[in-house]
Amino acid sequence: MFGIKKQKINIDEKKIEEIISRGVEEVIERKNLEEKLKSGKQLRIKLGIDPTSPNIHLGRSIPLLKLRDFQEMGHKIVLIIGDYTAVIGDTSDKDSERPMLTQAQVKENLKNYVNQASKVIDIDNSEIHYNSEWLSKLNYNEISEQANIFSLSDFISRENIKKRLDGGKRVSLRELIYPLMQGYDSVAVKSDIEIGGTDQKFNLLAGREMQRHYKQEPQDILTNPLIEGLDGRKMSSSWGNTINLLDSSTDMYGKIMSLHDNLIIRYFTLVTRVPMQTIEEHKKSLENGENPKNIKIKLAHELIKMYFSDEEANKAQENFDKAFSKGEIPDDVIEIQIPHGSHIKDALIKEGIVSSNTDWRRLVENGAVTYAGTEEKINDHNIKAENDITLRIGKKRFAKISVK
Repeated sequence: MFGIKKQKINIDEKKIEEIISRGVEEVIERKNLEEKLKSGKQLRIKLGIDPTSPNIHLGRSIPLLKLRDFQEMGHKIVLIIGDYTAVIGDTSDKDSERPMLTQAQVKENLKNYVNQASKVIDIDNSEIHYNSEWLSKLNYNEISEQANIFSLSDFISRENIKKRLDGGKRVSLRELIYPLMQGYDSVAVKSDIEIGGTDQKFNLLAGREMQRHYKQEPQDILTNPLIEGLDGRKMSSSWGNTINLLDSSTDMYGKIMSLHDNLIIRYFTLVTRVPMQTIEEHKKSLENGENPKNIKIKLAHELIKMYFSDEEANKAQENFDKAFSKGEIPDDVIEIQIPHGSHIKDALIKEGIVSSNTDWRRLVENGAVTYAGTEEKINDHNIKAENDITLRIGKKRFAKISVK
């Protein structure tokens, strides 16, 4: 979506300060990083994303936007799609053990990852790797050598692991392997800087130790905050509270308009590149009594413009007004043709309108699924396709079911 021309390294101090401050929670080896960025040398900036679900959501756009910031300064960005690490699963941000995925599941999930990432970064000027390239080639001797760098106490002292152990919950041995894998990724691509969420700190530091072991200069680290989703909890595909890069413009607009008001400025700061001066003006407006909806409209328009176009943003706003201000059904409702007598939920899940069986059941039980137009609630989560109907799912999703 974005094109970036090849350019000299930008060493402007104000730009450097902005790039290591905005959307950054912590900088590890800040002085060293600043010196690198001012040196004029092209650096290798690494980000790894595991395809644990088919969608990249706005939470993951935070480090992707940071990659783009570095890319615009002339540095080489390295995106690693963790087709090998995703099978093992990272439990850095989990209160319980993450189930292992099959290779088939991971392969299915990653089909559209590069296309989704291209909505943020310039893929043509990026290095794209799948970490099976090197992790699949390691043998027991090499893995044992890497494991010897760390102690068991290093791992179990992590807050979420200690909490699980203290609570009598299982911690599998495979979970100990994950930091080694992510750390070795940094060795394989010779990373100068790695970007990752605050929950990734142990794994990011493991990369530094691994690089020292392999006689490389340790990478500097930028951690980004984790953003809240539609329900106020951390944005997570497993909770179904996400705004996805592949959402339609209307769906994305509606989701943004449903955000908690206290997240407006946070979203502007982390998932857009609206100038900070403008964001500060929005913040002051809200503090002075401005209706949050008015500022949220600006946020929604900005994000749709980023991922679609200005024209699509205007269209999405019109559809939103029809659905919510005027009580009408939007023009661009998704139409699904399904066989007579089949379960409607299966089609909705396949189309990504609802995220899972659990998400569908929760919506039905909460009275959030209705016949559009009449607003009659659907109480049977096993409802089958008998006639053509249009459903309103929650406040912002619509689906036209055509029976064939």
